Amino acid sequence: MTTWLSTLDEERLHRVLRDRPDAAAAPEPRALGELADRLQRPGSVALAVARLPLPALQVAEAVAALGEHGDRAALAALLGQRDERAVRRLDEALTTLADHALVWPADSDELRMATALREAWETPLGLGQPLEALLSAATSEDLRSMLTKLGVKAAGNTKAARRAALREHYGSAERILAVVAKAPPRTRQLLERRAAGPPAAHRGIVFGSPDPAPGADSRWAEERGLLMRERHGYGRLRMPAEVALALRGPEWRAPFDAEPPTVDVVPVGDEEVAREAAAAAGAFAARAASVLKECADRPLAVLKSGGVGVRELGRLAKATRCDEPLVRLVLECAHASGLLSRAGNQVVATKAYDAWAEHEPAERLVTLLRAWWGLPMTPTGARDEEGKPVPAMAPFVSCAGCVQARRGLGAALRGLPEGHGAARPPQVGTLIPWHRPMADELPQDSTPFASLIGEATTLGVLAAGALSPLGAALLDDDPAELAERAGRLLPPAVSRVRFGSDLTAVAMGTPSTRLMTLLDSVADRESDGTASLWRFSPASVRRAMDAGHGAAEIEGDLAAVTDQPLPQPLSYLIADTARRHGQLRVVSALCVVVGEEPGLIAELAAHRRLAKLGLRRVAPTVVVADATPKDTLAALRTEGYAPVAESVAGTLRVERPPTERAPAPLPRPRTAPVGEPELRALAAGLVRGPVDAREPDQDREIPYDSDTEELLASNAGQLPLADRRQLAHAIHEGGAVTIAYVSGAGAHTVRTLSELDFDPPFLYAWCHLREDDRVFALGRIQSVMPAAATATG
Repeated sequence: MTTWLSTLDEERLHRVLRDRPDAAAAPEPRALGELADRLQRPGSVALAVARLPLPALQVAEAVAALGEHGDRAALAALLGQRDERAVRRLDEALTTLADHALVWPADSDELRMATALREAWETPLGLGQPLEALLSAATSEDLRSMLTKLGVKAAGNTKAARRAALREHYGSAERILAVVAKAPPRTRQLLERRAAGPPAAHRGIVFGSPDPAPGADSRWAEERGLLMRERHGYGRLRMPAEVALALRGPEWRAPFDAEPPTVDVVPVGDEEVAREAAAAAGAFAARAASVLKECADRPLAVLKSGGVGVRELGRLAKATRCDEPLVRLVLECAHASGLLSRAGNQVVATKAYDAWAEHEPAERLVTLLRAWWGLPMTPTGARDEEGKPVPAMAPFVSCAGCVQARRGLGAALRGLPEGHGAARPPQVGTLIPWHRPMADELPQDSTPFASLIGEATTLGVLAAGALSPLGAALLDDDPAELAERAGRLLPPAVSRVRFGSDLTAVAMGTPSTRLMTLLDSVADRESDGTASLWRFSPASVRRAMDAGHGAAEIEGDLAAVTDQPLPQPLSYLIADTARRHGQLRVVSALCVVVGEEPGLIAELAAHRRLAKLGLRRVAPTVVVADATPKDTLAALRTEGYAPVAESVAGTLRVERPPTERAPAPLPRPRTAPVGEPELRALAAGLVRGPVDAREPDQDREIPYDSDTEELLASNAGQLPLADRRQLAHAIHEGGAVTIAYVSGAGAHTVRTLSELDFDPPFLYAWCHLREDDRVFALGRIQSVMPAAATATG
């Protein structure tokens, strides 16, 4: 790679660094060799592979299958690309791979690839290692046995001669097929299945091909070299690439989807796109301000398992007249941008929210848009794969595929013909896997990536079936351009309203925080978005007066936000509510003292030594006290009065002191006598008994039993030592276990798992309850038991 990097001009090298942000963000290398080493690290290669479009990913897999000695001609033949258009698409894919420093040209027509690229697939194209590589692991006796079974004689008795004879025999597809034709029917079926390779879903970057359990069917093929072990005596059973290609036939070609799926498009102008984007973005900014203001006024309750539950989301949606997906979208974006934070068992607004609320609508929108673009999940996801509700703002594991889906949507929209948009926006979802094969969609989506497309439409990123100016700025990762385009699309916040004689107030546009706070305090909001409407009622005006605002103050504040005089019906409403306000009063008191003589009640209210009771006269024969009935009775009796206690129903309450009795003594437990011999035997057994195993601790130099146990300790620290060792043993031995698990929705389930694949912080396994492959977060496993301890689901 160092040699190839040295041939690039400054612009091309800049493109490589731009497309590999992990390298660009690292300290500037002292030499190209250091840069080449960084670009070939597994983590860097995995990051680049995740960003590839489908044709480039398919070409990368084909190059990995060809191995170290692949060239462009062999690649074209493997892909079956011979016409001029196909060759041009292949060149474009190779250019993309070179821009990501994954595959680059070497001398003549050869191709070189990053070292870690071959490791990205366990079996690229479903092909194993070539025969030469597998033969190197076989012993001379193994080779002799294979040649004997095949009826082939070697030129000598050396290992090299036997290997050459076997290599020559299997160098012809006809001879391979002739050997397979002699195989038993079940073995032939096994070989054909292995040659076809695993399904495409299992040839990806994360999952490799499963290895079948050895048996009589595979033994026949193994004895003749049609299946071989990676290492002598152990290792997985592999099919040489030459055998697989022979069984696939001369017409087989590696997949290469050079063209994206077709989508119906219609002409659309820039003005139409901008107009629709402005309407959607403006409505979202107004609704987001309403949702976050409600959160600031009334913090959200948090579930014990974490996150905001469905009931609290419904309350918030009803209070702000927004649907639940929009509430989820606002909460996740606000949380990611630091406007909301969890404090104890509540979600509350932060100081950053106060500053955000004072900004113009365009600035508010930019903050939420940038947060959405980087969210490691799809915020409107409301159901998990089992159909159970998912709380918002839950501490879920990051989903890199959701980020790729967002990038894929932007690339798909940018790839539409210029001046055109999708006739049916949901169709755009079919383009996302072509632009980002590693994209993940939600189980709840009825059409491909429906939730993501709905979010983009709500935010104004997708408008009129095309990429909006906001979406283009996000895709270009240009914050300054995003702020400038948002400022052009969204007008400033309005601080004036128009009052109607029907007791309504209308704000055309996004209201300022001061205006929204004023009108929310004295009226009920009925709609928001492009225009916001409030309606006045006796209850809403009374609410403002209950908060301490007088009639004159309310009228003055409302007159200050309009250019016209207040309508007469509104003034009458305020005056009439003020006239009736306070005619009845509710007094808080711990007890009430009632007497027959007004003079006696007046004496109590003026008594100095009774001032500690907080007595206050509310009627000629009634005083209320701030003390409890018990304390009030005692104080009055101390001062020489003779009060009696009444029940809530007004009847006399008789006071009788309780009679106390000591509890009956517990009988002494009967114990059998223990003799001296038993005590000595017990002491000896305790001395000889095993010492309790100490918890492994690297700081105290107490080692773990295995690397797997150490990784489990760091990723599943909630499990006791015995459970971690039980799980580590099952992973090593390929056994089954039963776990107690808490799902993302907080539901407790018991699952029996087998075929465990450990990839921290996840555990991939076959779930007997769901009869499907499932992924489990190690941090959510509560306990581990042997599978035989419970019935398998």
